[in-house]
Amino acid sequence: MIAFAAALSYAGFTALCLAMARHHEQVFRSRAVPAGRRRVLTALGWGLLALSVVPVVMELGWGLGLVLWLGLLTATAMPLAMLLNYAPRVALALAVTPVLTGIGLLL
Repeated sequence: MIAFAAALSYAGFTALCLAMARHHEQVFRSRAVPAGRRRVLTALGWGLLALSVVPVVMELGWGLGLVLWLGLLTATAMPLAMLLNYAPRVALALAVTPVLTGIGLLL
């Protein structure tokens, strides 16, 4: 469950990054982010970040779960920052694959 929370937070950060023009251009080769896509990516990013706290709190409770969740946010943001500099398309692939795998495992 904690790995699924990490995947959700990484995907959330990726969505928030793709809502920015600079990172959108790195991945999709188009500088202009349409307004509708920007709103969807921003809402999806914040939603995934908020949803990522649920598996951790269910596993460890509120006290330790929130502390671990904050650590997971840091631990997932750092690799994303590095990947966006050196391999932006890989960062997108790494955001989608673990989330889909985790959802498949939950079903």
